[in-house]
Amino acid sequence: MAYLSGRSLSSFKRELQNIYGTPPARWIREKRLSKAQQMLRSSSFSVADVAYSLGFENPTHFSRIFKQQYGYAPSQS
Repeated sequence: MAYLSGRSLSSFKRELQNIYGTPPARWIREKRLSKAQQMLRSSSFSVADVAYSLGFENPTHFSRIFKQQYGYAPSQS
């Protein structure tokens, strides 16, 4: 994303932190989890299918951070 925006990695991280008040990795993870929540509610995809489609390599890790973020397991969506 830094490359696509024409910035160095450090200036990209700094600017995103200033704008959104969160580090880029956390911001991206929150966006991916939000999309996962939408997909789980509006489709019949399995938890693993949603995890893989959003770039998570491990459905177990995805389930753990989803539960951390929303307070319930993705299978309960």
